[in-house]
Amino acid sequence: MPTPIHIRLSLKKSSGELFPLSKSKSILRGLKDPNQLIRASALRVLSSIRVPIIVPIMMLAIKEAASDMSPYVRKTAAHAIPKLYSLDSDQKDQLIEVIEKLLADKTTLVAGSVVMAFEEVCPERIDLIHKNYRKLCNLLIDVEEWGQVVIINMLTRYARTQFLSPTQNESLLEENTEKAFYGSEEEDSKDDKAEPASLVKRKPYVMDPDHRLLLRNTKPLLQSRNAAVVMSVAQLYFHLAPKAEVGVIAKALVRLLRSHSEVQYVVLQNVATMSIKRRGMFEPYLKSFYIRSTDPTQIKILKLEVLTNLANETNISTILREFQTYIRSMDKDFVAATIQAIGRCATNIGKVRDTCLNGLVQLLSNRDELVVAESVVVIKKLLQMQPAQHSEIIKHMAKLTDNIQVPMARASILWLIGEYCEHVPKIAPDVLRKMAKSFTSEEDIVKLQVINLAAKLYLTNSKQSKLLTQYVLNLAKYDQNYDIRDRARFIRQLIVPTEKSGALNKYAKKLFLAQKPAPILESSFKDRDHFQLGSLSHLLNAKAVGYQELPDWPTEAPDPSVRNVEVPEWTKCTSREKRKEKAEKPFYSDSEGESGPTESADSEPESLSGSPSESGSESGSGSGSDEDEEEEEDEDEEESGDQSDEKEEKKKKRKETPRKASLDSAGSEEDERGKKKSHLRERKRDSESSSEEEEEEGSMSESSSSESDSGSEVEESHSEVETKKKRTPPSSKPAPKPQKKGTKEISLLDLDDFTPPPSQPVLSSPVVSTSLVTDLEGLTLTDTTLAPAMISPVFGAVKTYELLHRMTGEGLSVEYHFSRQPFTADSRMVAVQIQISNNTATEVKNIHINEPKLLSGMRIQEFKEIESLPPGETVNVVMGIDFCDSTQAASFQLCTHTRQFYVSIQPPVGELMAPVFMSENEFRKEQEQLLRMGVGELTGMSEITEKLTLPEKCQSDHVIVQQVTAAANVSRVPCGSDKEYRFAAKTVSSGSLILITLEKKAGNAAHLTINSEKMLIGTMLVKDIIHSLTQ
Repeated sequence: MPTPIHIRLSLKKSSGELFPLSKSKSILRGLKDPNQLIRASALRVLSSIRVPIIVPIMMLAIKEAASDMSPYVRKTAAHAIPKLYSLDSDQKDQLIEVIEKLLADKTTLVAGSVVMAFEEVCPERIDLIHKNYRKLCNLLIDVEEWGQVVIINMLTRYARTQFLSPTQNESLLEENTEKAFYGSEEEDSKDDKAEPASLVKRKPYVMDPDHRLLLRNTKPLLQSRNAAVVMSVAQLYFHLAPKAEVGVIAKALVRLLRSHSEVQYVVLQNVATMSIKRRGMFEPYLKSFYIRSTDPTQIKILKLEVLTNLANETNISTILREFQTYIRSMDKDFVAATIQAIGRCATNIGKVRDTCLNGLVQLLSNRDELVVAESVVVIKKLLQMQPAQHSEIIKHMAKLTDNIQVPMARASILWLIGEYCEHVPKIAPDVLRKMAKSFTSEEDIVKLQVINLAAKLYLTNSKQSKLLTQYVLNLAKYDQNYDIRDRARFIRQLIVPTEKSGALNKYAKKLFLAQKPAPILESSFKDRDHFQLGSLSHLLNAKAVGYQELPDWPTEAPDPSVRNVEVPEWTKCTSREKRKEKAEKPFYSDSEGESGPTESADSEPESLSGSPSESGSESGSGSGSDEDEEEEEDEDEEESGDQSDEKEEKKKKRKETPRKASLDSAGSEEDERGKKKSHLRERKRDSESSSEEEEEEGSMSESSSSESDSGSEVEESHSEVETKKKRTPPSSKPAPKPQKKGTKEISLLDLDDFTPPPSQPVLSSPVVSTSLVTDLEGLTLTDTTLAPAMISPVFGAVKTYELLHRMTGEGLSVEYHFSRQPFTADSRMVAVQIQISNNTATEVKNIHINEPKLLSGMRIQEFKEIESLPPGETVNVVMGIDFCDSTQAASFQLCTHTRQFYVSIQPPVGELMAPVFMSENEFRKEQEQLLRMGVGELTGMSEITEKLTLPEKCQSDHVIVQQVTAAANVSRVPCGSDKEYRFAAKTVSSGSLILITLEKKAGNAAHLTINSEKMLIGTMLVKDIIHSLTQ
C-alpha cells in the first residue's frame, strides 16, 4: 500500500509549492520497498514532481524500475517516461534506450504503456518496432482495452511505412483487357521487348505475411465491448486492408449505433467518410441509418448524410420515401437538411431529378416558411442544370416574393429571375417593380440581388426597365451599407453609357449574362479522408495539436527480414503437451475463411515464405526449423508405439526426400490430410488409442487453419494421388463449401448443388395468383382469344447478345440471351442461356467462370465446368444471376485451360421481371394500393405517365401486345374495354409488382401508365416500351 507521505506528495505535486529535497529520502526508500505497490507509488510520485533539479534522480529511478521483477512497476516506469520527457527533452536519447528495453517486454500489462511512451517521445523511430512487431500483434488480444487502442493506432502508421498498398494493382486486370487484339506482329514484338521493363509494375500483388498477421489478429477485436477499440480496428482495416476485406467492419460499426449518443456521433462521423469511398459495404445495413424521432439533431443530420451517400439507382426510391416522412418533422434544422439531401440525390442520380424537383415545388406551398425557403434555395441549384425546361417553375417561384420573408430565399428567387429573365420576359419587370417599392426595408443580401436584377433587365429589356433601374440605383446610391453603395456606382458606370465610361461598357452583357456552371452539391465529408479515421483531427476537420499524419504507402516494399527474431533454444517445444497447446492457441483462426477468396489468395505466401511469423506462430515466440519439429515428432511417436503403417511410410518418405524450405509447409499439410483420413477410418472401427486421438485432434486443427493458405502449384506437385480422387479448384476461385465425409471420392452427392429438388418449382411460384375466386370474377368471353397473345411474345421473341467475339476469344465465341424461364435453382435469379462455340481446330478444355466482380447484393450461380469442347462443336449452358432489380452489368472471367477473358452481362430492364397472371379486379386493387403509397408531400413516386403516338402499323391488338411483351417479360391482364391494354409483372429479385396500362385516345394518341414502387425501373421501362411501340 502507498505510504501516507506518497499520498500527501501526490496531492501537492501540482499545487506550485517548492518541493523540499529533504523528503526525497522517503521516496527513494520507497523505490527499494519489497512491496511492488509501494515501489510503483514512489516512482509515480517522483515522476510527478515538476522540479528540474531532480531530473537525474528521476532518470535513475526509471532505469531501475524498467528492470524490476514486477510488471506493474515496469508499467509505472513506462508511464513516467513521457512525464520526464516533458520536463526535460534533452533526456530523449536515454529515454529511448529505456523504451527499447521495455518494448522487448513480453507481458501484456506493459505493452500498452510502453507504446504510449513511444508515441509521446519518439514516434519517428520506427526501427524500434521491427523486432517487436510480431510480438505486439500476438499480444494484442490480451492487452487491456486502452492499450489496444494505442497499439492499433501505432501499428497502423507502422504498416503504412513497411508494406505495399493492397490496392495498388487493382487496375492490372482491367489494363490487360484493353490490349488490342488486332495489332500487327511488329507491335507485338515491341510490346514483348517493353514488357520486362514494366514487369515489376505489372507483377500481381502478394500480401506480406506480417501484413496478414496484423489484419488477422485485429479482426477479433471488432467484437470488443469498448467502442474505442472497435473504432481503432475499423480505421486500421479501412486504411490497410484490401477492398474485398474492408466490409467486415461494417457490421461492427453498425452495432455501435445502439450505444450512447456521444458514441453514435463519433461513429457516424467516420461512417459518413467511409461511405463516400466504400459505399457498397454499408448498403446491406441501410435501414440501420433510418432516423428515429428520439435522436438528437446532430445524430439525425449525420444519419441523413450517410443515407445520401448510400443512395444509388437501386435504393433511391426507398430513400426518397424515407425523406418524405422526415419533411413532416417538427425539427426545422433537420427538415432543412432533408431538403438539401433531396437536392443532392437529384444532382447525383439524374434519372430522379425531375421527380425530386416536382416534389420540392410542391413543398413551396408548405405552411412553414423555413421549409419553403430551403426548398427555394435547393430548387435554384437544380434549375441551373436545365433552366430552359422549367420556365413554369420559375414563374411559380416569382409569385412567392409576396409571401416569403426569409432573406436567402428571396435573394435566390431574384437571382433565378435575373439569370433567366429571357424565359420570363413578362414577369421579370413586374417583380422588379415590386422589389423597388420595398427596397429600403429589405436585407442587404436581397438589395444586392435587386441591383443585379435591375442591371440584367436593363441590358435585355431596356424599354420596360430603364426608369426602374435608374430608380433602384438612386436608392442604392444613398444606402447605409457601403457594399451596396459601391455596387450601385460600379453597375451604373458599367451599363449606362457615358463619355467617361471606358471599353468595359461594350462587354457589360457578357459580364452579367455569362453562362454560369451548375453548382455541384457535394458531401461536406468528401475532403476529410486525408485525416486518419477515429482521430480528433478528423472529427473537427482541422489539424489538432499532436496529430501525426498518416504516411503514404511505399512504392517498393522495405526489407521484411528486419522483423525476423532469433528464437532461443529453450523456447522450442519438447513435449506433446506443449505442441498441443500451441496448436490450440489460435482461437480466432476459424473466422479467417469469412473474408472470401481474396484472403486465401493473399495468405498463400504465408505457407511459402518460411518466416517465423506465419499463421502457425500465434504465440509470438516463433518456431524452429521444420526438420527439428519433424525429429521431435518422430521421437514422440516412437514413445507412443501405436501408429498406423500409412503414417510410418509417410514419415520415412519425409526423412529421406530432401526438400526446399518453401515446400515444407505444403508437405506437412499433405501428411496432416493423410492423418486426418486414417483417423476417420480408425474412429469408425473404434480401435484407436487415446494418445493417438489427442495427436490427431491437434493435426486436424492445424490442417483446417492452414488448408486455405496452400497454393495450387504446391498441391499439384505433391498430391498426385489425391488429385485423381478429387478435383481441387485453383486458389483463385472462391473457397469451396465445407465438404462432408464422402467427398473424397467421386459420387452422385457432388451433383446436389446443381440438381434442384423436384418440388421446388411448385413451391416457388410467387407470380401465380393465390385466389381462384378473384381470377374468375374478371374473366370475360374474350379471355380465351388472349391466351396465345400472352404466351407467344413472352417466350417467342428472343434477342441474342454477344458476350465474346470469336476474334477476341481467339476462336471461342460466346452468345447469350434471356430465356424468360424461371431459374429452378434460385427463384430470385434471372436465367441466362449461354451458347459457347469452338471455332478453332483444337480442343478447348475446362471452360468455367471465375472471379465475378459484382455490386453489393448481386449474386451469380455459375454453370457447371465444361471439361472439353471439341473443334466445331457448340454447347448450351444456363447460369443464374441475381441483378438486385438493377441494370448494372455483372462482370466475370470466362476461363479456359489456357486463357482468361473478361466479359460482362448487362440486362435490359424488361428482363428483370416475371409475368403475373391476375384478374381485372385484382389489377385495380393493386393499382389503388400503389397509388396510395405515393400520397404525401412527394407525390408521383409510384406512378409514371407518358404520352405517345402509335404508328399506323401498331394499331391492332395483336401488334400492340406483341410489341409490349417483346420489350418486357409481362403478362396481359383481361380488360373489358377495347381501348385499354393492361399488363402485370413482378421483379424477379424483390418481387415488387409492376402494372402497365396502355390507353388509346383520339386519333393515334395514347397514354402509357406504369405503377410500381420501383420508381427507377418504371422510368426505364416506360422508355423501352415507347421505343418498342413507335419504332
